[in-house]
Amino acid sequence: MTTPKKQRTLTEPFKIKMVEPMRVTTEEERVETLKTAGYNPFLLRSDDVFIDLLTDSGTGAMSQNQWAGMMQGDESYAGARSWEHLQRVVRDLTGMPHVLPTHQGRAAERILYGILGGKGKVFISNTHFDTTRANIEFSGAIAFDCLPAEANDPGTELPFKGNIDLQHVRDLIIEHGRENIGAVILTVTNNSAGGQPVSMENAISLRKLCDEFGLLMVIDGCRIAENSYFVKHREPGFENKTYKEIAQQMLNLGDAFIMSAKKDALVNMGGLLTLKDDKLAVKCTNLLIISEGFATYGGLSGRDMEAIAIGLVEVFDKDYLHYRIKSTQYLGDHLISKGIQVVRPIGGHAVYVDAKSLYNHIPVEHYPGQALVCDLYLKGGIRCVEVGSVMFGKYDEKGKLIPAAMELVRLAIPRRVYTQSHIDFVIDVFDDILESKHENKGYQITYEPEFLRHFTASFKPIM
Repeated sequence: MTTPKKQRTLTEPFKIKMVEPMRVTTEEERVETLKTAGYNPFLLRSDDVFIDLLTDSGTGAMSQNQWAGMMQGDESYAGARSWEHLQRVVRDLTGMPHVLPTHQGRAAERILYGILGGKGKVFISNTHFDTTRANIEFSGAIAFDCLPAEANDPGTELPFKGNIDLQHVRDLIIEHGRENIGAVILTVTNNSAGGQPVSMENAISLRKLCDEFGLLMVIDGCRIAENSYFVKHREPGFENKTYKEIAQQMLNLGDAFIMSAKKDALVNMGGLLTLKDDKLAVKCTNLLIISEGFATYGGLSGRDMEAIAIGLVEVFDKDYLHYRIKSTQYLGDHLISKGIQVVRPIGGHAVYVDAKSLYNHIPVEHYPGQALVCDLYLKGGIRCVEVGSVMFGKYDEKGKLIPAAMELVRLAIPRRVYTQSHIDFVIDVFDDILESKHENKGYQITYEPEFLRHFTASFKPIM
């Protein structure tokens, strides 16, 4: 009988060459700073935050090769070498001839959905994220989510919980008419549904469905490398493929590819829109030039394009991806061991805590997710974001809240920034949360804008 192999400590596959000081605040200080910020962590100063898990978008650390590449950035206005480098890498990855650089992902969304959208148009997705939905709705169009019903149960274990419900997609196409469908969008991984992956089988089936009705299929693949990891390790038939090969196969299914490069391109700023259709590419390019910059730089500098090109290669490194996924799982597993319900299985870039379960004494109209977000900051200086009825809730004609399907809090982990001891600190703070959660009665919104309210809304605690 063989002895089970000992589980070794998860270690970072990188060395620290430069350090950034972190300010440690007291709880008394945090009480005042959170009040000044209207109990909205988005409005906190970064200097008042100890561990920042607000987002993994643009908050990662770049590699020595990316920094070296930036020194060689060609800042020519048109036809720069850095543009040619980026174009080669992106074409190789996506199989799409038309590459449009933008300053970030939501700019690519505004361009594409501004052209495809408008009053009377319908967009269908596994789950629209906040900026995607906002850009679609701002155009006058309607956005529908098609997440399988079982995926709305945080505790259900499914290997590809981010999949799109194909029958629901078909029903919506028939109900609204194919001529009114702006596009079908597949988000990989599915951020709003707990960072859950999408299977290749599901993507191929969606491609066939779009072909049947003659519809445009868009892949929002800002976390395509992380999704490829799950496909390789969970979906039969992909065991011997590289992460890059899996990404290439999935992206080639789309008619268009949108990416916030601030995620899996491992940079602090940048975005991409790539297209197969020549006529649509001309329309998007014209709008790009009007609003972002010339077609060969968009909203980016040459050094930005160099960093993205290098990052899109580095992100498929097997050691990096193993560490990235396992370190996120480390946080999730430890919270589960404390009896805290999270979205399972653990996703790639974040752990999503079920705030409705943890703060079951707070009704949804008092926003249990916002309560947890505020408590994490007050107890440990940890900043994170609510992904529930603050972010996605609507109002009916009488002004009554229509709550989101789930009340989640996302702990998004920046790439190559925090060590295991930082994550252990986050885990320890949840002990304080468990002890004091009943002191929190929830929050009331005192100010909210029309779109993307979670970014700038103000709150006050329920007393």
